Amino acid sequence: MTAVPAPAALRPDVVIVGAGPAGLRAAAALAATVRDVLVLERESEAGGIPRHSDHLGYGMRDLARFMSGPRYARLLRDTAVRAGATIRTEAMATGWAGPRSLHVTSPQGLLRVDARAVVLATGARERPRPARLIPGDRPDGVYTTGHLQNLAHRGRGVAGRRAVVVGAEPVSWSAVMTLRHVGCRVALMTTVHPRAEIFHRAGRVAFRTTVATRTRITAILGRPRVEAVEVEHLDTGQRRTVECDTVVLTGDWIPDNELARAAGIPLDPGSRSPLVDTAMRTAVPGIFAVGNVLHPVDTADVAALDGVAVALPVRRYLDGHAADPAQLRVRAEPPFRWVAPGILRPGDPPPPRRRLLLWTDEYVRAPKLVVRQGDRAVARARVWWPAAPGRVFRVPSDLLRAVDPHGADVTIGVA
Repeated sequence: MTAVPAPAALRPDVVIVGAGPAGLRAAAALAATVRDVLVLERESEAGGIPRHSDHLGYGMRDLARFMSGPRYARLLRDTAVRAGATIRTEAMATGWAGPRSLHVTSPQGLLRVDARAVVLATGARERPRPARLIPGDRPDGVYTTGHLQNLAHRGRGVAGRRAVVVGAEPVSWSAVMTLRHVGCRVALMTTVHPRAEIFHRAGRVAFRTTVATRTRITAILGRPRVEAVEVEHLDTGQRRTVECDTVVLTGDWIPDNELARAAGIPLDPGSRSPLVDTAMRTAVPGIFAVGNVLHPVDTADVAALDGVAVALPVRRYLDGHAADPAQLRVRAEPPFRWVAPGILRPGDPPPPRRRLLLWTDEYVRAPKLVVRQGDRAVARARVWWPAAPGRVFRVPSDLLRAVDPHGADVTIGVA
């Protein structure tokens, strides 16, 4: 019987799983002071979702620049390589070989990566049609935003001329821009919420797009290509048919949490993301998580700033610094679904950008936030920007400054 050779072993100081904005910024920041930083990317090209988004709007928060997605992705990749990081594309981490060791498949064969620290930057993805349980026919012409933008960016074309976009989140308007670029008119956008999430008025003016609120798609019709969709109003039950040859399913994000789950890292029940503290440590020593795997989904530049912020905690871990074992849980109360980060430890730094990130299921025009520790309100604050479904709601982390780090768990809700 022929012996199966053991996989080749790599032993970097830090391995980063995912070469999107968060992973690339973490690689560049760490490579400046850490000798051996390896980035694993399962796609054939580094850069994440922005590399397919051929429109402006990237780099504002992290680079103070305004550029297209592909240019932004190239800049982050080149910066990481110049800093000394190694990027392996078509390299997929498939499981764990030890506490900080990964099994990896690549064109060079099976690899084992034994690192001193691991950063999960695996991002998030939109739910495809089967996960949304939309009935009807199974024709061509149904895409997620990522699939649509991938096809358009690679010049493979989108044959449709009249589209319905499901969702009215920021990513939904990104899909509208892509459709416009390839000559496909948007006949309708739908959202289950009573008002379009955030860009309703600006989007209608800029793209002349009708947004149908409190509606859902109850069927996709057509063979071999989409011919129409059936739209139902949630309050009246009234249904109508909208002719189209393209359907784009946007938003409804889920984190790519498979590696986190396999490592036994606790997940937030609301977001299904790894639970981390403000230094982005998970419950497993030496494993950190950053970007949209933690807050599905925020803008690329906010995810990138997570990557910058994680560099110091990782370096401190490599130098032997141990986290304070005391911790308390931070939870969201309705209308919020989740809050990140979800753990507080004494003496830890503030979260990236000194912001707490929350997700709301209801529109609240100017929320009055209440922080409770146990059964006592420890902080109240009115914010003058709306909490809107489909968009991360950011509040200053100073809201937690009155919390006793050795006390009971904390909740954040609306008065």
